[in-house]
Amino acid sequence: MRLRNLIVLTVIVPLFLILVVFSLVAIHSLEDNVRSKLQTEVQIITHAIGTSLGYALARDSPESLEESLHSAFSFHRIYGAYVFDVAGQEVYGLGLGRELFAPEEIRAVVEEGELTGTYRQHDGWTYYSALMPLATPNGEVRGVLQVNRLNTGIENYTGFLTLVAGAVFLVGSAGIVFGIWWGFRRHIERPLNRLLEVMARVESGDRQQRAEPRGPDEYRRLAVALNGMLDAMAEKDADIEARRLNEIALEKQLRKSHKLAELGVLAAGVAHEIGAPLTVINGQAQRLARRETIGDDERARLTRIRGEVERIVEIVRQLMELGRRHNVEKEWTVLDDLVQAAQALVEEDLEQRGIALETALPRPSPRLLANGQQLVQVITNLLRNAAQAEGTRRVRLSAESRGEQLRLRLEDDGDGIRERDKPQVFDPFFTTKPVGQGSGLGLSMVHRIINDHGGTITVFDSELGGAGFLVTLPLEDSLADDRSVTPANEPPIQGRQP
Repeated sequence: MRLRNLIVLTVIVPLFLILVVFSLVAIHSLEDNVRSKLQTEVQIITHAIGTSLGYALARDSPESLEESLHSAFSFHRIYGAYVFDVAGQEVYGLGLGRELFAPEEIRAVVEEGELTGTYRQHDGWTYYSALMPLATPNGEVRGVLQVNRLNTGIENYTGFLTLVAGAVFLVGSAGIVFGIWWGFRRHIERPLNRLLEVMARVESGDRQQRAEPRGPDEYRRLAVALNGMLDAMAEKDADIEARRLNEIALEKQLRKSHKLAELGVLAAGVAHEIGAPLTVINGQAQRLARRETIGDDERARLTRIRGEVERIVEIVRQLMELGRRHNVEKEWTVLDDLVQAAQALVEEDLEQRGIALETALPRPSPRLLANGQQLVQVITNLLRNAAQAEGTRRVRLSAESRGEQLRLRLEDDGDGIRERDKPQVFDPFFTTKPVGQGSGLGLSMVHRIINDHGGTITVFDSELGGAGFLVTLPLEDSLADDRSVTPANEPPIQGRQP
């Protein structure tokens, strides 16, 4: 049953049965209480949206500011909502009553730092306005919120009703007061207090609090509107946080891409400049090693020189591969074939170190659209990295399909990776191996290949006790065509004696 019907049945009809004149007193008392409660409601609404507006001003978020102001109009008889800066200038506003207050009055509210409410007239209309300073979470006042409620007909005649009420018979006052009190308390005050309690809890910081939609239809609708506003605020906060995290991830990825691009340009220049000298050094060392007049010790030293030259050439070649954008030619391939090919390449290294390789692959084996040779290189590098870790005796390779993605996990029982080193494991030249035993480019190459395929790779602590790597790849092509462009005319690396 609607609220107006309840008021008629429980208040107006009984009062008219007592005496028609007593109804005037009932109207006056009812209007006075409604006015008081609606003023309190406006102030509470102002407090409710003021919290979110304070966060919006702190984040300088126009979208959140607009969303919070729009939410004010979901409440009963709210006709205007405006946000002013500390100088009294309008920042954003909606509805009626923009010119109710002068800038100096707005500044006075900022100086007082307290919520105030007053009645104002403008263009023949009477408004009740609440002004509240908007403070950021750290307590800094950044503006003022103005919420306007427009008085309707019966409220504009409150003074007239008061004069009429003074003429009523005193003998009927007790019955009228009791009837108004009982009807208001039962059908208005109790439901409103439940809503006010929810708003107070939300204001105190309990964002999970929700109103129970019960009572008259109007209060049910108000509770649903309040819950909708709180849900929208929570969803907006979650969306802002997700966007912030996504922007951080994109920024990191962009910095890494710029770093690799600059590295590729540097490597190309280095390769061009040192290619010829390396070729001469390698060739001369080879010719000296062929002479019969030198001893075995000198020949061994020359062989080491040639080996180090080849190592320099290979490092520069890896740098160029790491920095250039690659043409990823993809075809449908089976995961089992990739794992078997990589296992064959590292089988001898694993046997020499006495390392057991365990595989747990899904059946049937998933098919994915990728460059098989590059993915074999990824798996091979990860297996060798695990085999070369100190204390490794067991390596486990597992995979699973989740929706449109393939998740590949490689773990070992070695010493693992220190927490402070995890953010750097994919950086070029970062290695924990002794000098001369690693270039620090293997995992960087793995990261580049996975990125070219539209996937991700992360490092974690394995339950085996060592390090773990999680590779996520799309089962189908998800990259734009422009990522398949390979820069032309890059200088080749010289340094190998034909």
